[in-house]
Amino acid sequence: MPPLITAEEALAYGRLTDHAEIEALVERAWEVRVENFGDSTDMCSLVNAKSGGCAEDCGFCAQSRYAEADTPMHAMMEPEQILEHAKAAEAAGAHRFCMVTQGQGLSKRDFQKILEGTKLVAEKTNLKRCASIGHMSAERAKALKEAGVQRVHHNVESARSYYPEVSTTVRYEGRLRTIQAVKEAGLETCVGGILNLGETEEQRVEMAFELSEINPTSIPINLLIPKDGTKFGDRSVMDPWEVVKWIAIFRLIIPGALFRLCGGRVENLGSLHKLAVKAGLNGVMMGNFLTTLGAEPAEDREMFEELGLNVARQPDNGANPRPDNRSGWLDGETPATPIDELIDTQEEANFWDPSTQLRVVKKAKKPPSYPRAA
Repeated sequence: MPPLITAEEALAYGRLTDHAEIEALVERAWEVRVENFGDSTDMCSLVNAKSGGCAEDCGFCAQSRYAEADTPMHAMMEPEQILEHAKAAEAAGAHRFCMVTQGQGLSKRDFQKILEGTKLVAEKTNLKRCASIGHMSAERAKALKEAGVQRVHHNVESARSYYPEVSTTVRYEGRLRTIQAVKEAGLETCVGGILNLGETEEQRVEMAFELSEINPTSIPINLLIPKDGTKFGDRSVMDPWEVVKWIAIFRLIIPGALFRLCGGRVENLGSLHKLAVKAGLNGVMMGNFLTTLGAEPAEDREMFEELGLNVARQPDNGANPRPDNRSGWLDGETPATPIDELIDTQEEANFWDPSTQLRVVKKAKKPPSYPRAA
């Protein structure tokens, strides 16, 4: 679906500061969202299946060996542990579940655990299944599909022109190759980025149009959480009205993608969460994030329901109707869905909890300096 506005129009919207004018922009984005998706939603939850000790230099991340921040560590989960967190996500009302690991890729042993965890989630829950495990070959992408993964997440992080400021060890072109391998395997793609890394308004628009060209099924929008000891640790959080405005602009540039708001939304948005949903979101990342805490499930569901959106699990939790979650690849009855017995707080289930399940490790020696962008 082509963009509904030009780059020049997007930049003009990006300069808006009057709240009434931003609200008018939100109304336009809301009309586009409803026209393309009706009242359906697409709610996600994740587990940080492996954390810390990353060799890459991404400037926003405390897991990087280049960051002076303490490193949040978590060994690779066993498949049964992944399943327990998936069950909690389903009980909270999530439609899909994403298994996330750090770094550019996984060892054969850790990759096998992701495959086995995927099979368990498919057998024991009615969740759609996603993975975010770094770069991968076409062969690994096919193995993920055979195990039951339906969508692979791999961000571009920022505009191509600003990307060298974000990372020098993970090449932008390598990200595009992984996205292409995922598409060739017949998997859906989830590709987005992070706002407030120091990019200009022009570069935000650039990233949106680059994402439009990639044409992913899903676009996660993350907001920087400045962390002391990281390259971008001295930045301020975004103004909530700026966040809402840019969600609406991205929706008008990429009208046909599933948009979700993920990391940083609690710290950056404050009381404007509901307005952000109206700006064009299909869903949010429910529960906790990789290394930070999120909102309560009942609060997330309420935001969407107050706008007349349906958070119940449906055959279509996205743009196009899909068959049963498991697509007939497994034998047996579809597992029961606890849609009538949803939990309202994270304490009611075994949610992924970075405050207790991550081990924060101090750097043993001074980390190397961030490489300079070429």
